[in-house]
Amino acid sequence: MTEADVISNTKTPNTVKTIIDDLKQLGIKKGDILLVHSSLSKIGWIAGGTVAVIQALMEVLTEEGTLVMPTHSGDYSDPKNWSNPPVPEFWKDIIRNEMPAFDPKTTPTRGMGRIAETFRNFPGVLRSYHPHSSFAAWGKLANEITKDHSLKNSLGEGSPINKMYKLKTKIMLLGVSHSNNTSLHFAEYKSKYPNKKIEQQGGPVKDGAGRKWIFWEDINLDADDFKQVGEDFEADRSYFLNFNIGKIGNAETRLVDQKILIDYAVEWMEKNRK
Repeated sequence: MTEADVISNTKTPNTVKTIIDDLKQLGIKKGDILLVHSSLSKIGWIAGGTVAVIQALMEVLTEEGTLVMPTHSGDYSDPKNWSNPPVPEFWKDIIRNEMPAFDPKTTPTRGMGRIAETFRNFPGVLRSYHPHSSFAAWGKLANEITKDHSLKNSLGEGSPINKMYKLKTKIMLLGVSHSNNTSLHFAEYKSKYPNKKIEQQGGPVKDGAGRKWIFWEDINLDADDFKQVGEDFEADRSYFLNFNIGKIGNAETRLVDQKILIDYAVEWMEKNRK
């Protein structure tokens, strides 16, 4: 979508103030722990762009709250697992030998959107240490959520998602669907279903000598059914108090109780992943 398209689809400019009003209307409050997935273009034209969105979120949450965003960098993974697109076989050792080590300060996000990429560079934001699946956080519990990110359970036990699961976190899907809902990966770890696979993964990390490529094992994650999980959750009337749907600018936005959704997804996967 071009900037001209965004402008033509926006009745009046979005601002920090209008976004604050929309966030409060959605149900976000001072002191909340909020995990945000977002699409900037869906909001419409914004005076200040990504910075305005982040400032609005911080002003609503205040420093008593915590703002978290996934800052994944899938291109820092083992090239043997790349399929979209794959690379020639003879490239793979070159990539493993030459790719710079993951650095929370400098490694860019991949596929996380412009808001998350801006957020990771904001003053006071901390980022967990994982070459593939890092999270950035700001606020009261930022250090607790981002420290000691397990390599072997990138989105499971020992991950920021596991910590948020214990902390009454809210998920905000701003202009995106449950297909983008990273928390549902935690349900993959917790649930029992046939053909759950363990695969070797790898990435470049820092050590005392500079950088090295390391390997570890983790489960093979699969988001193909996440959209259906979310739709079934929202269609189940027994959960209607655990999510809210509203608008941030033009963007349809969902606010969801993370723990309740994950617990639902565990049961859903055990029933439907055959």
